[in-house]
Parts: sequence; C-alpha cells; structure tokens
Amino acid sequence: MPKAVWLLIIGMFINTMGNSFLWPLHTIYMHDYLGQSLSMAGFVLMINAGTGVVGNLLGGYLFDRIGGYKSIMLGIILSMFALVLLTIWHGWPEYIWFVAILGFSGGIIFPSMYAMVGSVWPEGGRKSFNAIYLAQNVGVAIGPAIAGVVADNNINDIFMANLLTYILFLAIVWFFYRKLVVTTNRHSSVLNEQKEIKQKAPFYAMMIVTIGYMLTWIVYVQWTSTISTHVLDLGISLKQYSLLWTINGALIILAQPLIKPIINRLEHKIKAQLIIGIVIFMGSFVVVAFAENYAMFITAMVILTIGEMFVWPAVPTLANQLAPKGREGFYQGIVNSMATIGRMIGPFIGGLLVEAYGTPMMILILTSLMIFAIVTSLLYDLPLKKRTI
Repeated sequence: MPKAVWLLIIGMFINTMGNSFLWPLHTIYMHDYLGQSLSMAGFVLMINAGTGVVGNLLGGYLFDRIGGYKSIMLGIILSMFALVLLTIWHGWPEYIWFVAILGFSGGIIFPSMYAMVGSVWPEGGRKSFNAIYLAQNVGVAIGPAIAGVVADNNINDIFMANLLTYILFLAIVWFFYRKLVVTTNRHSSVLNEQKEIKQKAPFYAMMIVTIGYMLTWIVYVQWTSTISTHVLDLGISLKQYSLLWTINGALIILAQPLIKPIINRLEHKIKAQLIIGIVIFMGSFVVVAFAENYAMFITAMVILTIGEMFVWPAVPTLANQLAPKGREGFYQGIVNSMATIGRMIGPFIGGLLVEAYGTPMMILILTSLMIFAIVTSLLYDLPLKKRTI
C-alpha cells in the first residue's frame, strides 16, 4: 500500500481508539453513575448521533470544497474543545451538551478519512476501505480494553484519556496530512460538475442500500446501549464487557486470512457480501436474545464480528463506485450519516422496547428489521438497471 494510505490508517486507528474509550461506556455511565433511565440514556445517544448526522453531511461537503486536511483539523479541534469541558464537567445535564458536540465533531472527521483513502489510492478498490476498516477495529480492540482498566480505577479518567489520543491525532494530521495530495479532477467543486449532479440513478441506488445499512446499525448499536446494561445486570463485570469489544477488534484482524479467500471471490459481488453479512448478523442477535452467561455473549460477539467483516467495508466501497467525480466526499457523507441515524434512533428505540417487553423480546423485534435490510441489498441496483434500458 502507498505511504499515504498507511498515514491514514494510523490516524484512523488513533481516532477510533480514543473514541472507543467512551462509546461502549456512555449508557453505563449515564445509567449507573448519573442515575438516568435507559430511555433517557438512549435519548442522549440519539442527540449525539443526530449531531453526528449533521457533522457527517458537513464533513463530506467540506471535503469536496476545502479538502480533507482542513476538514479533519476542524473536527479534531472541536472534539478537543468538548473533551476539555467534559473532563472538567461530567455531571448532569452538561454531559448532554458535550456529548452532542462530540457527535458533531466526530461526524466531520469520518467521511473525509474515507474519501481521502479512496482518492490517494483509487486503484485499491475495496482494499483501501478494508484497510481503514481494519484500522478502526484495531482501535476498537485496544481502546475498550484500556478503557476497562481506566474505568475500573476511576471511570471519570476516560475523558482525559480520550483527550490525550486526540492530541496525538492532531499532531499526526498537522505534520503529515497537509502534505497528502488529492487529485483535483476527482474532487473538483460540485458547482463545476452540474452534468454529474443530474445523474440521479447512482444517488437513488446509494439511498436504497444505505436505508438497509441504517437498519443494521439500529440493531448493532444495541451492543453499546441496552445490551451493555443487560450484561451488567447478569452479573458480568464492566471489565469483562469491555473485553468483548477487544475480542471483536482482535478477531477482525486475526480472521483476515480466513475470510480473505471468500472476499476475493466476492470482490465484485457487493450484493452478495451485504446479504451474507446481514444473515450472519441476525444469527448473532438470536444468540444474544437467549444468552444467560458470559460464554454465550462471547459466542454472539464472534458471530457478530464475522458478519460485520462482510458488511461494514462493502458499503463505503459501493459508495466510492457509485459516486460521480467530485462527489466522493458527499457520498461517503451519506454512508456515514445513515449509519449515524441508525446509531441515533437505535438506543432510544431499544430503551423503550426494553422497558416495555424486556431485553430478549427487544432484540428479537429489532433483529426482524434486518429482513428489510436484505430486501434493500437485493434491490438497490434497480435504478441503475432502469438507466441502462
């Protein structure tokens, strides 16, 4: 891989590692330390994700207009501002406002990272996005493990730990990313690409597939919201819960040699990758619905991880393939925004269903949503076929 891709991989790893200090613990912190209900914690996470949607769309737009370096720097500075305040004031209700800012600023960063890797290594195809995906998951493997140890000593220290990772990320972006060259004819202003903007079929196809993508995130995010408190209610420790995410990230790295032959065979069959991954997701959550001990949660996490290895890199890869010239950042913004919408409404819906029906029934109800995600994966290319007729 080119040096520029490695720099983006390192940056994504540090960014995700820092973020993963917080996101698995948000619900636990609000519920167990700030005394809020699960539905209220879900509502706060909905606000966080809602500001993330705005940040994602803005980040994609800014990438197309001012480039990845400036967009990422803006996101980092805003994140550091929120984390400084959160380190000092982490009570209620100020927790809501600072978490909302973190959602917005983090949203700005992600589409630029994905669009940059697609630009600096366009011939890489799925490999480019899989590399960023792997970097995220190394961060996910390490971050929660560190957070579990830090939180076990003093949970309030996780805010400072996240701030320190952003300082390191800022240094890497400042010294290296401003030197990365993004080809101007691939990212010219959308105002100069009016002919491309009129091509509606790729946009419609992108929206169809990302609706299913959003539904999978509504279910997936239960692991960091309702399922996290359910695990603790069963007598499993916070450190053991954090270890589940370490297993998730480590397995994604270690299982690459096993899954690579399958992915290579399906490299040009994005639809097949999506459907296989979603079906595996569904199996994972069925296990969670009946889990009563730690071993069953580990089993469910292993199955979940295999499913996400198919789905998560496939969607940004498809976005890069569908995007007209100069619109790569915008399309990656759509992908991240739809994922963020899923993360936004998922905890709130999950919290309401838990309080009404209990955790097992909530999981089974939400898992059924992924049937619709299979349908959107099967039908997303209909607008493209109509265009060619």
